[in-house]
Amino acid sequence: MRTIHFTKMHSAGNDYIYVYGQDFHARDAIRLAPFWCDRHKGIGADGIVIINPSHKADFKMEMFNADGSQGMMCGNAARCIGSFVASRGYAKDFDITLETASGIKFLHIDNEDGSISVNMGRPAFADPSQFLPDMEDVIPPSFRGSFVSMGNPHYVIFVEDMEAVTPEVTGMMLEHAACFPAAANIEFAQILGEGRIRMRVWERGSGVTMACGTGACATAVAAISSFGLDTEQTIIMDGGSVKVDWGGEEVTLTGDAVEVYSGTIDYKR
Repeated sequence: MRTIHFTKMHSAGNDYIYVYGQDFHARDAIRLAPFWCDRHKGIGADGIVIINPSHKADFKMEMFNADGSQGMMCGNAARCIGSFVASRGYAKDFDITLETASGIKFLHIDNEDGSISVNMGRPAFADPSQFLPDMEDVIPPSFRGSFVSMGNPHYVIFVEDMEAVTPEVTGMMLEHAACFPAAANIEFAQILGEGRIRMRVWERGSGVTMACGTGACATAVAAISSFGLDTEQTIIMDGGSVKVDWGGEEVTLTGDAVEVYSGTIDYKR
């Protein structure tokens, strides 16, 4: 048996189990995520994040979904890492570089209000029909949306009434649609006006979650580009809100990061 120290943190309810600088590897996270992330029999989380020093940046992030699959990037987890390393004195200053599977990300901690911003890089647009010419035979017209990559794939569907949306049904159906060869995160978004967008999300590998940072960015980008909205939007999710700023180049995601508790857990190697 081995014992691992962990810290549970969340941003807008998007919670992960963070393991820092220990003899804990990807193979361990892949195997243990379904058990540790179980909300009835385990710690309970949307996934596991491993933090280690990096040869390319200040720190390195490896993230794993609740089902054990490895993710590319998580904006909420990145901000939580910023808060974690800063609060423990591991970071040298308020500007932090973070190595991820989607490239180097740049974090900034606001010393006045404690909010954390992360430069998410440039979004990429794609038409799902490029993967499947007869997409209309796979995705019904009522679920047609915008495909935006934020280092990981997102499909954003704009709706008129969020109360009528069932992510646990539609999201699950669309995640592995044939036009998404690597599967996709599915966002449902309702434009409220005055710089506010309501969003719910089905995350690939995790299911319905309280929030998704890259999903919030993809939603804002899709809304700004499709409807000519202001460059700064507040994305309101089930677990809380974040701000997304996109003027056509790189996307900035800003929000809180909350430490819930720390503890230890035993596991078989």
